[in-house]
Amino acid sequence: MPNAHESSAARSPGADRSVSNFREEVLSIETVVSVTLARKKISLRQILDMVPGSMLNFDVHCDQALTLEAAETPLALGETVKIGDKFGLRIREIIRENAP
Repeated sequence: MPNAHESSAARSPGADRSVSNFREEVLSIETVVSVTLARKKISLRQILDMVPGSMLNFDVHCDQALTLEAAETPLALGETVKIGDKFGLRIREIIRENAP
């Protein structure tokens, strides 16, 4: 007995091409990524009390790896690099959550 994929492909000769096109369209979707040095929970009062020149200390070393995130999901760790007068992120490690 054919499985569901085989029977749907038999009914639609262009199904494989259609799935491939859909996959490519999905993979071309752009998303916002962010690079995070550190995170810290503070009260709204502390935020409202900030003025220019206020300091916010984090419990991480300045040489700690930066985290590349998409949709608040960590994807990779890296380090800052200078590219002309801008900066970039050199990926050093891919984060694989729930990997086997």
